[in-house]
Amino acid sequence: MSQRRSKLWSRFQHWPVDEQSRLIEMAWEDRTPFDAIEAQFGLSEADVIRLMQRLLKPTSFRNWRARVSQRATKHLALRNSQVLRSHCPTQYKHR
Repeated sequence: MSQRRSKLWSRFQHWPVDEQSRLIEMAWEDRTPFDAIEAQFGLSEADVIRLMQRLLKPTSFRNWRARVSQRATKHLALRNSQVLRSHCPTQYKHR
């Protein structure tokens, strides 16, 4: 494992569990762009990919990777300029 990967993993492991969970949730969400993840956590798209590869089972990672690679909503440069939100309107309803 490269030194960059081990530093990234070490940094991730020292985060509070709720922040770890939130990062994983944002990576799974189709409408959350990698730019939003970078703004909140300081992780590039490549860093998120490395973490997800380590966190997920191989088959789950391949499925996730194939899905996010095809989503224009995960990349602001590909996103329609009329989309101003990062999540579905029904998401995050107060319980």
